Amino acid sequence: MDFVITGQADSPGLRWFRDGLWRTLRAHGHTFQEEPTPDIRLVLNFTHPSRPRPFRRKSQGTFVTSIVELPEPPADFLKTCYPILVRSLSNLLIVLIPGTHVSSFNGIRWEAHFVTLELGHYVEACREDEGDFFERIYRRLAPLAQARLVINNEFHPDLPPELWNGNERTEKLKEAGRFLASLNLLPAPFPLEEILPPRDFQHVKRLYGLGGLSYGNLSVREDAERFWMSASGVDKGNLQVIGRDILLVKGYDAERNVILLSVPPHIEPRRVSVDAIEHWMIYREHPQVGAIIHVHAWMEGIPVTTVNYPCGTWELAAEVAELVRRSPDPARAVIGLRNHGITVTGRDLDDIMERLRGRVIPQVPME
Repeated sequence: MDFVITGQADSPGLRWFRDGLWRTLRAHGHTFQEEPTPDIRLVLNFTHPSRPRPFRRKSQGTFVTSIVELPEPPADFLKTCYPILVRSLSNLLIVLIPGTHVSSFNGIRWEAHFVTLELGHYVEACREDEGDFFERIYRRLAPLAQARLVINNEFHPDLPPELWNGNERTEKLKEAGRFLASLNLLPAPFPLEEILPPRDFQHVKRLYGLGGLSYGNLSVREDAERFWMSASGVDKGNLQVIGRDILLVKGYDAERNVILLSVPPHIEPRRVSVDAIEHWMIYREHPQVGAIIHVHAWMEGIPVTTVNYPCGTWELAAEVAELVRRSPDPARAVIGLRNHGITVTGRDLDDIMERLRGRVIPQVPME
């Protein structure tokens, strides 16, 4: 994995963190590039929290980690730091905060707070062993940076006219979306256009096709090969238009790494949820699965993924699919996505809604 460092590490703490991370990446065999290339794999973007400068990646395969320093932990970490993540156009934000205990850097213990696009927030603390600290940072960072996104869509205007207004399964999908909204498990789409300058917003739309960030998704099987799924960046509690809010996934082209969708010819389609590859894997392997719901919530005593891979990556989908495979009943599995939420399979949507009612914990535990 090639990596590049951009921006200014303009404080002693940021320079210490930059040098330690550089040494650790090099020790693991990664190649440092003096200048970014269009296909660079990892960018370490040092910037300022009040004026976060974005790195404008040229490729979906480039993983940008922005790094800032704050003098103390904010009262509401996500409310303060999530906008920095978005404004810096990053996949991950690391916030370096000085602590109060003796350690290896000028008598100050440091904490590295990770903030993800999926609203994850977790911490690695530097104690006496500086080398161990940077190893832990590396173990957090490397799997995310090396994961492969599966988010490209190819729209085919071949949806049969009798499905242009949906069917009983899409009506059930709308009902399930309203149910999740009633449980307060589906945050509203994040207004990217309100927080990003127009040029950056257009850049994000070109690169990822995102019109907003919203969390949670739901799908229902149509037949052996196809399934209906909620779109990306829409209010899942107000699903309405076929081809815009609800899309029919008809396949996955592995050679081109593209999700294939059938849409009405008269609708300007939205992109399907980034978790479509995960749902496709599960439906393909388990014919008895009739529906899948993913929410940012939790349940006790469930199997959990080992890494908080980004949404829409092959690695996350494969790990969830493996845990579904190991479940006593794959058609009724509940899988925890580390620092993220749960994916629940069911024989139908009613089955999932009944099992969620009264059992979900709104707060996802962070590790």
